[in-house]
Amino acid sequence: MTLFISSFLLGIAFCAPPGIVTAETVRRGIARGFFPALWVQVGSILGDLVWASIAMAGAALLFQNRLSELILSITGALLLLFLAYKGFLDFIKNPKMDLTQTSQSNDLTTGALLSLSNPFAIAFWAGASSTIFINVPEVPQWYHFASFFFAFFLGTLAWCFFLAALIAWGRQYVTSTFFRIINLLCSLALFFFAVQLCWEITQLFT
Repeated sequence: MTLFISSFLLGIAFCAPPGIVTAETVRRGIARGFFPALWVQVGSILGDLVWASIAMAGAALLFQNRLSELILSITGALLLLFLAYKGFLDFIKNPKMDLTQTSQSNDLTTGALLSLSNPFAIAFWAGASSTIFINVPEVPQWYHFASFFFAFFLGTLAWCFFLAALIAWGRQYVTSTFFRIINLLCSLALFFFAVQLCWEITQLFT
């Protein structure tokens, strides 16, 4: 249950911070409603799934060795701290999203391509996996990975439906202040995961 809840929350923290996918989601949602916004988000999840599969396959092998597990865990902690710091900077600076132009290409394909064009996602997956599996007392088994995947993508899917519905039927709330708050909350969540991971590292490797 702990693995499931942590993965679910990490999924939301991963996809909620506003970026290019969110901007395209808002553009299409305002122009054409709920389903175009939703399909962009779902497409981005499919793209993330490709990067996740690659990264997790490598992580599964690295977690067989204690030294590589330590290196991956430290890398994951540093990566999460960087993402938390970046999210906090966005909260302070409150960057504006360009919502003036939108493509007429397929919504699902657009979301997938936007996600696949971001190779940084593989670094996130390789590092973030350590926040989950360092809590598994034994060598991670296939059901640990299955639980992580299911809960993580359930979290991202929940966010997809929430954001698409908000844009379609509550667009008056889709403001720069709203996304600024999202940046702050996600930054705090990622910082919590990073601190938790650092604590687990000191407990397991000292």
